[in-house]
Amino acid sequence: MRATMIHGPGDIRLETRPDPQIRHDTDAIVQVVRSCVCGSDLWPYRGVRGTDEPRPIGHEFIGTVVERGAAVTALRDGDFVIAPFTFSDGDCAACRRGLTTSCARGGVWGTPCAEGGFHDGGQGDYVRVPLAGATLARLPQQPEVGMYRDLLALSDVMGTGHHAALSAKVGPGDTVVVVGDGAVGQCAVAAAARLGAERIVMMSRRNDRQTLARRMGATDVVSERGADGIAAALEVLGGPADAALECVGTEESFDQCLGVLRPGGRLGYVGVPATSPTLPLDRLFGQNISVAGGMAPVRPYIDELLPDVLTGKLFPGLVFDRAVPLTEVDRAYSMMDQRKSIKTMLTH
Repeated sequence: MRATMIHGPGDIRLETRPDPQIRHDTDAIVQVVRSCVCGSDLWPYRGVRGTDEPRPIGHEFIGTVVERGAAVTALRDGDFVIAPFTFSDGDCAACRRGLTTSCARGGVWGTPCAEGGFHDGGQGDYVRVPLAGATLARLPQQPEVGMYRDLLALSDVMGTGHHAALSAKVGPGDTVVVVGDGAVGQCAVAAAARLGAERIVMMSRRNDRQTLARRMGATDVVSERGADGIAAALEVLGGPADAALECVGTEESFDQCLGVLRPGGRLGYVGVPATSPTLPLDRLFGQNISVAGGMAPVRPYIDELLPDVLTGKLFPGLVFDRAVPLTEVDRAYSMMDQRKSIKTMLTH
């Protein structure tokens, strides 16, 4: 099969790899029909995170079950499925609390495998899915191709944006500021709108991303950054915000969020940290600012959000502004890295 491999900074290759095989009776094999490049894939691509040896990459995909282990009874061959960006057993203490990304037996696509080698990455023709019965979200029927974008967004970015909004306890009538105009930030806007926020400010400098933010539900856009950006957001809202959604993962983005929050405000963070941002605890303490978030437990969120996608109430696939064939995966990474694309989908 064809599979995307990262060899080092800026070095993405589509290579021929052995087809995956069932190793455990809880495995399934999925034939991928769509995948994509994630902002977090850019950290190793840019060399911010090291690549010690070539490995598969990609963690967002949708496709069709083509083979199952004997214990996978919740799925059938031919089922169309959404794969969250982590696999999980659905039964450990963390999973029972809805924190599937903290599963005791779980893991992430493209990472080292206990049996040796690496788990398959999502940017390939086929993926062996461990713990498939609990991991894969089955659609009630085969979707139309035109719906693939929205379904693919549920594998990561929409659930991650939703996690930011839930962590910040966004609710009806709230004022919200979103920091980060990438795919996750755009989905955080959609999530805040879905939860009833009255005013949603997107911090964005680029015209294309500002336009998309308004389509996703933003009521206002602020293009400034730093102190000027904070002042502009406060002016737009007529005062500090109830909630801020951090969708970047840098110290600067956290500072931006804290600067727009009212006393007692809530910060929901989901940006993958490239380093280890610090927070001013004295400021949080003095203003009773609450901070919550982390790696989004996307699997249960798929079940929550899928009905709105299937009924046409939610369109997270709008974040895909480019689509290229898998054979051009290196170009997909380059476009994302150079900010020529908000999020690039790969066709298989």
